[in-house]
Amino acid sequence: MNYNLYQPSDKEEPNRGGFESFWKLITIISEERRKLIIALSAILMNATLSLAGPWLVGYTIDTYIQTKQFHGVLVFSSILLVLYTVAFAVNYTQMRMMGGIGLRMVFRLRNSVFNKLQELPLDFFNQNKAGDLISRINNDTDKVNQFISQSLMQFIGSIFTITGAAILLLYINLPLGLAALSPALIVWIITKLLSPWVKNRNAASLKSTGGLSAEIQESLANFKVIIAFNRRDYFRKKFEKANNDNYIKSVKAGIANNFLMPIYTLAANIGQLIVLALGVYLIMKGKFSVGLLIGFIAYVSSFYNPLRQMAALWSNFQVALAAWDRIKKLLSLESNLLKMDVEECRASSSFLEFRKVSFTYPNGKEVLHRVNFTLEKGKTYAFVGPTGGGKTTIASLVSRLYDTSKGNVILDGHDIRTYNPAERSRKIGFILQDPFLFTGTVKENLLYGYDGESILSDQELEAAIAEAGLESLLARFDQGLDTKVKATGDGISLGQKQLIAFMRAVLRKPDLLILDEATANIDTVTEQLLDSILKKLPESTTRVIIAHRLNTIENADEIFFVNSGKVIPAGSFRDAVDLLMHGKAEGHIDVS
Repeated sequence: MNYNLYQPSDKEEPNRGGFESFWKLITIISEERRKLIIALSAILMNATLSLAGPWLVGYTIDTYIQTKQFHGVLVFSSILLVLYTVAFAVNYTQMRMMGGIGLRMVFRLRNSVFNKLQELPLDFFNQNKAGDLISRINNDTDKVNQFISQSLMQFIGSIFTITGAAILLLYINLPLGLAALSPALIVWIITKLLSPWVKNRNAASLKSTGGLSAEIQESLANFKVIIAFNRRDYFRKKFEKANNDNYIKSVKAGIANNFLMPIYTLAANIGQLIVLALGVYLIMKGKFSVGLLIGFIAYVSSFYNPLRQMAALWSNFQVALAAWDRIKKLLSLESNLLKMDVEECRASSSFLEFRKVSFTYPNGKEVLHRVNFTLEKGKTYAFVGPTGGGKTTIASLVSRLYDTSKGNVILDGHDIRTYNPAERSRKIGFILQDPFLFTGTVKENLLYGYDGESILSDQELEAAIAEAGLESLLARFDQGLDTKVKATGDGISLGQKQLIAFMRAVLRKPDLLILDEATANIDTVTEQLLDSILKKLPESTTRVIIAHRLNTIENADEIFFVNSGKVIPAGSFRDAVDLLMHGKAEGHIDVS
């Protein structure tokens, strides 16, 4: 399945119009409906109060100033002061409300994105860079938040003000109103034509920001390698390339975002000139008053000033839409590792069985081809073979990190796809060659292996460690369970990291324990100690050992040779050695 967020998807929706996209963006704050209604009411009141001002000014000029009735001027000035004060209070209230709405929205949105990431399979993370995903969680959601909390109500308020001013202009004098609004029609056509271009420029800018974040994340994660090989220049060049690409695309997005502003300003100036010229002409004909002309010009300003604001807000809207498209594409993904409700395969008497299993990685070659084998409960099995032969792929299919391309994996009598993740995790323990640890303590990393409902106290954990015979491994850490662990691995050796992963898996007492090169970074004495601990596992535990070194599989009940997409029973330990020696030229095989 294609999980690459940069590649087109069959499920991808066609590009919608601006209004529909705007409405889709609004739906993400639908849970705040009550507060939104209050905020919208405040915006409508603010627009109404603002539009009342020019009429009162025109009326005051014609009725009181021209007749020199200064008492009326003071009364109406006081009324205007009250109106503007109330408008300020209403505007401040809605801004605070929208700020809270935006913060709650971005909190929920980031939770939704992160929870979606938890649902997606390993395929997804193999096809997408961690830095870009971080950018979608942090940067893209913040762009949406900025529009919702800062620009949305200005956007809606501007629409209210523009609509109200246009109605009043046409009501006061229809011919003059049409002349005043004519430049706006040209601006609207230009905006409609340029909107896709603006959105595409912003989408490219956000994508390059994600790429820059991915480059930084990769460089920092591999900084030890950079230092070891003294190749700062290589990563510096890669960063400069990504940074330059981000700079160019950000400049292009900035040009696109600000392109409409001077056009809107020009339209406003032309509209005012038209009104001034025609208004003076009408006054000379006795069809218009001075106060009415001043009020009319004020309404033209009330129409075009929000329109200029909308030029800036429209670019913010396009940025938010581009960010929302990136977020929406991630949220629309579904895991291809779905739980089967009905089994369509015959039952199996073996604990684990591969039935005609074939597997191909996305955009790769076939790794396994119609593989068949069975594993019995309580026995130890070894899978050996050259690098790239498919050993780790088999382990990944057993633990359902991937689904088979064809065929079935049967676990404990049922298709592995019929188990939910919790059931499957309880049955299978997995120790990797390069285990991942969280920043914290040894204790916290051991408890991570337990279900959320099975968190143990210090005493219970120590008792479980003693029961499993792991005290000698715990003694390898200076501060025992309280030894500090960093995800980067600083402070403890790779071998110690592997010991923690080993203890974490053994403490769970899984029905199936997979060791994928789990002793590759451990000395021979410790390896013998681990072997003795494995022998203390319940007799029903099935052990699968994936290894290059033959000394790690001498005691296996059965050995399989994996190479070129096939799994061949190797028979005895001597037969396995012969097979490996024969295939030595095809892979890096350690026969020590």
